[in-house]
This record gives sequence, structure tokens and C-alpha cells, in this order.
Amino acid sequence: MSELLPFAQRPIPAAAGIGLRAPHIERVLTERPPVPWFEVHSENYFGAGGAMHAALSRIRADYPLSLHGVGLSLGSADGLDLQHLATLRRLVDRYQPALVSDHICWGEIGGVHLNDLLPLPCTQEALDLMVSRVQQVQDALGREFLVENVSSYLSFRHAQMPESAFVAELVRRSGCGLLLDVNNVYVNSVNHDFDPLEYLRAMPHASVREIHLAGFTRKDQLPVPLLIDSHSRPVAEEVWSLYEEALALCGPTPTLIEWDQDIPELEVLLAEAGRAEEKLHACRAAIA
Repeated sequence: MSELLPFAQRPIPAAAGIGLRAPHIERVLTERPPVPWFEVHSENYFGAGGAMHAALSRIRADYPLSLHGVGLSLGSADGLDLQHLATLRRLVDRYQPALVSDHICWGEIGGVHLNDLLPLPCTQEALDLMVSRVQQVQDALGREFLVENVSSYLSFRHAQMPESAFVAELVRRSGCGLLLDVNNVYVNSVNHDFDPLEYLRAMPHASVREIHLAGFTRKDQLPVPLLIDSHSRPVAEEVWSLYEEALALCGPTPTLIEWDQDIPELEVLLAEAGRAEEKLHACRAAIA
């Protein structure tokens, strides 16, 4: 097993960070931009060593870190992959991130990984399953774990509650934290025709530890409205407005700019983070 590195667990400030992606690593290493914190995808660092770990170790020495997973498949009918969970535990021990998260979804069954974050039916059975899984993860990691609401493009006829109630009850019953993806709330509100502000009001605001912002893609010339959570462009104006509402409800909260496709120059992400920081500053001023 790789030697554990002596990082102190530094908290994530209530400021705007960015997702650390491969095209920007060298510049971050050489320029040390004034970013309050970085988030990385956990599974990208599941190998024991190599250049990516060497770079992340140097960056982690100077910046607080959040680990954001995409592969736990918390809602799978097959149960958690214990090897995956053990590898995540080693990664957490190694880097001592301030926050650790994954999604309210499933993406693996029968040993086949589908490379997607698939939504769960909002039923009591699915809720009970997710509560058990999240508690299992928190027990294994020995710390609070965050769950993120996902985007979706279909609804289930046998749903027994709205998505907002499902998410809120999962957080309440499991005792976990919430990673509130405001872009996903807006995307789903268009795709499924609900009021995104009502969704935000239903969230357990005291449990929100992090907020995600990203850009979506609008599909035109369809019989119904459709937004895709593509993470491939700037945050939309509608999402910025909803973010202001989220801050009014939750207070200043660590906020991440996600950009995973068509990744632009680092300056573009820094500008998006700067805009989020302006709204965080306004929120702080309003409650001062």
C-alpha cells in the first residue's frame, strides 16, 4: 500500500473553487493561481502512484481539497462494491480531503459499469436502500459523506414522492451532508416541469456543505423542452439566479465550478469562479 502523506485536514472555505482537470494541472503547479480550493474526481486517483499522484500531492500541500466520486453506484441493486469502497478509504486517508462525495444514483449492475449517473425511482424502497448505503459508506470512511442530486431525463410512473422530498429525507435519515447541484435542480425543473425554487426550499439547508455550478446544453426542435447536464459551457443566467436563491436559503457555502467537456483555458474557469465569488460576497454582506 502507498505510504500515507502527512496532510492536515484543512476545511473548505465558503468560497468559489474549481474542478482540477488534466489540461490545467501543469499551470496550477507552476503558477499557483489564487484558487481557494480544488475538487478532483476520486476514481481518477485510484491507482497507487504515478505522475497524477505526484502532481496532486504537490497541489494538496498548498490547497484544500474535495474528493468527488462518480463510481460508487450507491443505488445499485447489487450492493456496494467493497473493493471500490476500500480504495476510496485509502485515497481519503492519503489526502485527508475536507469533503468527500458521490451521487444519488446507480451506474453498475451485474459487474457491468454503465458509465453514467442513472436516476433512482423516488419510492420508499429506493429511499430505504439509499439510507442504508450512505450509512455503510460513512461507517467505512469514518466521517461525514456528501450526496449530490443528479440530473435526469425521464420520470418513473411508480414514483411515490417528488425528488426534493426523496433527497431531503435521505439526508435527514442517514445523517449525511448534501452537495447541492444547483445546475441539476434547474435542468430537472425544465425537463420535468417543476418549480426549482420550491425544490431549493425543500432542501435541508443546514446540511448543505457544498454547491455545484455548471453549464448545460439546450436541445432544440424537440416536442418538449430538454436540457442536458453537459458541463461543457459557462453557467447559464437562469442558474446564476437560482444560485442566488440557494445562497439566500443556505448562507455562504463552498461553491464549485464544474467543467468536464470542451474544457477551456484556466482563465475561463477562474472568471466563472470570480462571478460566484461576487455572489458569495453579496450574500455575506446581506447577513452581516
